[in-house]
Amino acid sequence: MATVSSDHSDSGRDCKAGTFRGRTLPGARTALTLLLLINLLNYIDRQVLAAVEPEVQQSLLPADPNAGAKMGLLWTAFLVTYMWSSPVFGLLAERYSRWVLIGVAVALWSLASGGSGLATTFSALLLTRCLVGIGEAAYAPVAPTIIADLYPLARRGQVLAWFYMAIPVGSALGYALGGQMATIDRAAESWRWAFYAVVLPGLLLALWSLRMRDPPRGATDLAAPPRRARPRDLLVLLRTPSYVLDSLGMTAMTFAIGAVGFWMPRYLASQQVAPVFGAIAPPTFLGLLTAVAGLVATLAGGMVGDWLRPRLPGSYFLVSGAGLLISVPCVWLFLVVPFPLAWLFVFLAEFFLFFNTGPTNTILANVTHPSMRATAFALNILVIHTLGDAISPPVVGAIADRTSLAHGFVVVSMFLLIGGLVWLWGARYLQRDTEAAPHRLDAVAAEASQTSKAGWPT
Repeated sequence: MATVSSDHSDSGRDCKAGTFRGRTLPGARTALTLLLLINLLNYIDRQVLAAVEPEVQQSLLPADPNAGAKMGLLWTAFLVTYMWSSPVFGLLAERYSRWVLIGVAVALWSLASGGSGLATTFSALLLTRCLVGIGEAAYAPVAPTIIADLYPLARRGQVLAWFYMAIPVGSALGYALGGQMATIDRAAESWRWAFYAVVLPGLLLALWSLRMRDPPRGATDLAAPPRRARPRDLLVLLRTPSYVLDSLGMTAMTFAIGAVGFWMPRYLASQQVAPVFGAIAPPTFLGLLTAVAGLVATLAGGMVGDWLRPRLPGSYFLVSGAGLLISVPCVWLFLVVPFPLAWLFVFLAEFFLFFNTGPTNTILANVTHPSMRATAFALNILVIHTLGDAISPPVVGAIADRTSLAHGFVVVSMFLLIGGLVWLWGARYLQRDTEAAPHRLDAVAAEASQTSKAGWPT
């Protein structure tokens, strides 16, 4: 992980933008450790519900003929509140303390998770999952901007990879925690303790966050203090090819991952896959594979992207695009190769799907002005989920109703192919957009000034 000279949590108070240009800020390791722990808890909390869903349904909707649809609505409610609240908190993060927002967010979703365990009706559970979505929306677009302000361009890929490796590891831990808690005593509704378990760690991490101080925006990559972004500056994102192409590729990937993640257990059941080593159930083994593939691939992708950056200007796009294209034949092969050999191609498909996590998020950070990074991440979250995993499970389900899940997964692979090609296309713009990022808002201000002098409204 990153090496820093010291670990002062108030380093942001004592340095100015540009002071550490090209170097890591003091206190970076402490901040990264805290953000990584929070992100682990984030994904543990997000996946706990999926692990205890059968027990929750039996407790709250025991005889409801629409129980399946209602349980699915819990995920939809979380996702909708999460993706549509993100831009609001992105804008707030440009004006107020980011660590305060994070502390409040972690406390909110931790208490909301505890409320999920206390819920005695489906309506109450639905409300608490909406609150979890709002809490996570206040955290997700803000955390990577702090990391970007602590670490220079040359190191952001691998550092953001450490942060995002919490996605597969935290998700796997969430499944494991929920599964273990739910089976302790079904008659006593022990599934509720899976939600209670995240409350105390979350509140402690929230208190720790409130003790932290923001690093100055652009401290490692700007020579002058950044100015506050204005609403019209959002147009800068649409004029930045690397940002647009990165978001389009991430949308295609999110579409695919959302569908595969939702339907893969059903596919394994339809194939009557035998327990692995005679004892490990296929869904459990799938979780283990996902955790290992995601952890190794996320870290490797960030390191390879940083290593190639001085040699290939578009390295982050090239690494991401190549990984996504390699995943396509892996998806096809696990559909035609019989199990247990098919597990190898499941692992490889997941490995190359996660390989882009660090590089693609590094692109978002590098090509956006520090004054609007939180807004840029928030807008990205809104787009990739609205057009991605919010719609892909029902689309693939509809295909499966008419043909088979295998055909649905083939359609998913086409999105991976499109996403990979889009990312390769983006490589030609990356160096130019990265170099221009610190000056983009100045250019917009100059353009607006010229327009105003010409007599047009700004």
